[in-house]
Amino acid sequence: MEITEVKVFLKEGQDRKLKAYATLTFDNAFVVRNVKVIEGNKGLFVAMPSRRLKESCPKCGFKNVVRSKFCNQCGGPLPQVETRPMTHGDDASRQSEHKDIAHPITAEFREYIQKKVLDAYESEKKKGPSPRPAAPSGPSSGHSAGPSVGPAVGGAPRHEGIEDDSDIEL
Repeated sequence: MEITEVKVFLKEGQDRKLKAYATLTFDNAFVVRNVKVIEGNKGLFVAMPSRRLKESCPKCGFKNVVRSKFCNQCGGPLPQVETRPMTHGDDASRQSEHKDIAHPITAEFREYIQKKVLDAYESEKKKGPSPRPAAPSGPSSGHSAGPSVGPAVGGAPRHEGIEDDSDIEL
């Protein structure tokens, strides 16, 4: 399997750990969006797209984010799971709140993805920020009114109807 295209969308505000989003195309046939380039303690790394895990309220059945103390629907208390205290720099408990949507199975393929994405990220960084297109001036602009997919304000990919990965239910 070959990565045939990598699109990188730089994030503004370079003081944050999230540096960019990437979209990968495999064999000109399959796309994976929302791959993240993150600045970690040991340098840049690539994080695969993920979603926040949810637990059902025993009283009303509403799905709440893991580790919530109260239900966002009925306000009832949620059962608390014993966890070790989270220390600064301890990503293990934060990772347990998320589950990958798509990910490589082998270490070799993970390294291949990371190299391709980080190379594209460095290339995009050298180009600098691209100028924003001018806003269309009315209905005669020639743009269709269909769903919008592509760069949004801030450089992150925009997907119609999905605000963030917490909207995705599997």
